[in-house]
Parts: sequence; C-alpha cells; structure tokens
Amino acid sequence: MITIENADKALKDYYLQAVTAQLNNNVSPFFSAIEKNTDNVYGKDVKVAVIRGNTDGITACAEDADLPAPYSNRYLEISLPLKNIYGTIEVSDKALRASRESSGAFVNLVNAEMEGLVSGAKYNFQRMLYGDGNGTLAKISSADASASSNFKYVVNDVSKLAVGMKVETVTSASEKTEGLTVAAIAADTKTVTFNKQITGTAEGALITLPGAYGNEITGLAAIFGEGKLYGYDKKEEPYFAPYSKALESALTEDDLTDVLDYMEEHFNSKINMILCSFKTRKKIAKLAAENKRIVNTIDAAAGFGVVTVNGVPVYADRFCPEGAVYFVNTEDFVLSQLCDWEWLEDEDGKILKQVPGKAAYGATLVKYAELICKKPCAQAVLTNV
Repeated sequence: MITIENADKALKDYYLQAVTAQLNNNVSPFFSAIEKNTDNVYGKDVKVAVIRGNTDGITACAEDADLPAPYSNRYLEISLPLKNIYGTIEVSDKALRASRESSGAFVNLVNAEMEGLVSGAKYNFQRMLYGDGNGTLAKISSADASASSNFKYVVNDVSKLAVGMKVETVTSASEKTEGLTVAAIAADTKTVTFNKQITGTAEGALITLPGAYGNEITGLAAIFGEGKLYGYDKKEEPYFAPYSKALESALTEDDLTDVLDYMEEHFNSKINMILCSFKTRKKIAKLAAENKRIVNTIDAAAGFGVVTVNGVPVYADRFCPEGAVYFVNTEDFVLSQLCDWEWLEDEDGKILKQVPGKAAYGATLVKYAELICKKPCAQAVLTNV
C-alpha cells in the first residue's frame, strides 16, 4: 500500500538522485563545462579572492646588483550572498488516495510531477546562466499608442514571455507593479498586453518574474553588460570589465579569430568556448563552409552539435542574445554552491507536507548557489553581429 511515509522515502532514495542527474547534465554546454564546488562558501555567502597580478618580482641583473623587490599581489575580493533557487511539486490528496493500492499508478503520478519540475528547472536555470541576476524577461520600449487602453506595451523581446505568465515590472525609479498577467502577445509587433496598467513610467521598465529582481544568480548578461559587477564599477576597476568590440560591417571569420588572438596576447586568456544565438551560429557555420571547413561535428564531452573556429567550439543557446557573440574561458567560472539539489525537509525529516489550506501535499527542491567569474577581463564579447 502506498502511504505518505513510503512516498516520502521514494522521493528521498530514488527520485532525488535521478532529478539531480538530469539537472546537472544537458542543461547547456556552458553549464556542463564550468566547475561546481563548495570551496568558496562561507555561511550564507560566497567569497572569492582574485589576484590582479603585476609583472614585478622576476628580473635579470648584475651579480652584485640589488635583488628585485618581492612580488606584491593585489587582491580583490568577490563577496556575494548565495542565491536561493526553489522548485516545487504538488500532489492532491485525492490522487494519492486513488493510487494507494497501485504502485504503478503512484509511480506514474509522481513521474508526471517530476517531469514537469525537471523541465521547468532546466529551462529557468539555463535562462539564469545568461541573465542579469534580476529575472529580466524583457524591457518595455513604449506604451502602444494605438491601444484603446494603457494595457498594451511594446517590448524589446517577446521570446521569454508566454500568455498566462505571471510577471511584475520594475521601473528605473524602483517602482514595482505586481500581480501582472500576460494576457496576449503579438510577436510581429513585439506588443504585450497585460491584465492591468503599469505603475509609474513604463518606458525602460523591466519585466521580471515575480520576486526575482536582484535574487537570481549573476549570469552572463551581468558579466558582459554595463554598470557594476560584484559591487565593482567596471570603468573604475578594469579587472571586472570584459573586452568588448562592436562590429561595423558584416561578420567575417577574421573578426572571430582576431578576438581569440587579442585575448591570448593581451590577457593570456585561452578562450575555449564561443556562445551565441542559433541565428548567429548559422552565420558562423556558413563562414566555415565557405572556407571548406567541417561545420557539423559532435562534442563527445558535452554531447552537443558544434562548429569550431580555430579549434574553439561554437555553441548556440536560445538564451544568448541576438547580435552578440560571447567568448569565454570556462576555467575562469565556478558555480559555488552550499549543496547540490536537495529536498527541503521539516524537523522530522519529512519531505511531503500538506499544503496549508489545500487537500494536497507538496515537496520543495532547493539549491543555494551563485555563479562567479574569477577573471571577467579574460572574457570577450562581439556586438552588433
């Protein structure tokens, strides 16, 4: 007979291992390549000391000359709170009772819930890796002047939005409009209709997931974007400013190889992965084909189809922004985590708990982590591609 107790045990002993394997593999080539550890976690924070080195300390001199001054490292500290990442499943009491006499029915019931959880978790974690840490889905360009009400807004991108999605907006003045629902999307005009009007100045407001603003992991958009990174102003501290170049003409293979050479020559950075959108990867594949190169291979380590530039794999990701090409050295990245994916347990060690006010039982999967780039200046981006 299926009971809450043995259902709880199944989630612990069987499903956790399977879910963790799925969430740690095949999320994206970038995620597969970076290190994951607990080495830099101190309490609820992750702290990493990086060396902004210099060229002192080693020199050649006369036999009776003064010895060189000792090498003096300049340390910079990255200190950030671990971000809280949660995923939940819910099983109604009625469904649980109906499957009580059939282990097969119970397995099918839980499998359906777990598949939904894994699918949603992989999607959102992949999105976070390319995000700005704020759960930004789109940015409002203007209100739709042709609309009969003020519920329609033109945005810069509708690819991360869906009808029925719960969102909120944050303006430059930190004004929030909560309780928004996406009522309709016109992809051709990039127009989104909400269930109510936005508070404050709509132009420039960010559309985010509820409660996500400032609470997601620091993804590639934050690393390659403008402003501050890890609390440091990129203009004042060049160590935290990736190399950026805007193209003035159509992309060529030389544009790509020039960045690879520049990063190795000026930053001693051996770029080992190039990331871009699917559209941009087609452009790169076409350039390779025109130069009689093999463009369709499989990366045995990551299991993803790949094209290469000077031996460096080029991966497409649906969350990589159009018009940008990221050049990364994955050895400079680490996902610092307090623990791997685990179930949230109560004082009695139980995972499945009754949802307050509902005839249902819920379980919550948790991960406390933050993405750190230990050498942002060793990464690069091509824009206007």
